[in-house]
Amino acid sequence: MATKTKTRRIGAVEVSAIGLGGMPMSIEGRPDEARSIATIHAALDAGITLIDTADAYHLTANDVGHNETLIATALASYGGDTSDVLVATKGGHLRPGDGSWTQNGSPAYLRQAAEASLKRLGVDAIGLYQFHRPDPKVPYDESVGAIRDLLDEGKIRLAGISNANPAQIRQANEILGGRLVSVQNQFSPAFRSSEPELELCDELGIAFLPWSPLGGISRASDLGDQHPTFHEVAQELGVSPQQVTLAWMLAKSEHVIPIPGSSRPETIRDSYAALDLTLTPEQLERLN
Repeated sequence: MATKTKTRRIGAVEVSAIGLGGMPMSIEGRPDEARSIATIHAALDAGITLIDTADAYHLTANDVGHNETLIATALASYGGDTSDVLVATKGGHLRPGDGSWTQNGSPAYLRQAAEASLKRLGVDAIGLYQFHRPDPKVPYDESVGAIRDLLDEGKIRLAGISNANPAQIRQANEILGGRLVSVQNQFSPAFRSSEPELELCDELGIAFLPWSPLGGISRASDLGDQHPTFHEVAQELGVSPQQVTLAWMLAKSEHVIPIPGSSRPETIRDSYAALDLTLTPEQLERLN
């Protein structure tokens, strides 16, 4: 069972053990900018120091990088110190503007995407840059090689991958010379097939960042209805099923850092409160 602390590590960087996923603030159904900024500020107020974004979190072909720009704006307008906030972004996944998602893992494109993200975030080097999704048209070693080059050049401080299988995790870590610090894969009560990747990350000491940990934008609110055991444990403890879910994930490994997406201050505050929740061995057994 994982140690109970409010912080965990991505590489040498200490971050809050729960992060904020930015996607719901920029795609279909996104709120107005004021509410999104209030959500990011609420996350910072609570103690969150990891914010995950991507250049592909946008709505139309004309607002690529919307979420990166939004996060940069929110950090700049925050009254407190944000020097310890790690902003993680991604490249290699695209949204042409018709609702579809496509891939481009070519080294030239990834370099161009990283440079554009760097400008939008307004930083000297991207805190954590992740290859968003393997491109079947480009050899995986070429895509990850581009991330390695960005790391060697100091354009990015940390390197990660997303939507990877165990063989790709091992390959990426080898290409990066042992410097792979994170893997971001889908993982939730409804989507448990990435358990092997989670276990491998635990073995290698690499951070595992579950995306859509509460089941995704459209399903997060009815998590308790979909998963009765999580609802039962939540009732026993007098908390939300979402909090129980995040506490369950945190207990799996000290390398797990969930990044629930949020677009309202109250939901990210509720998610962060999972750090104060301790599940009994009996409850964990029921949830597993």
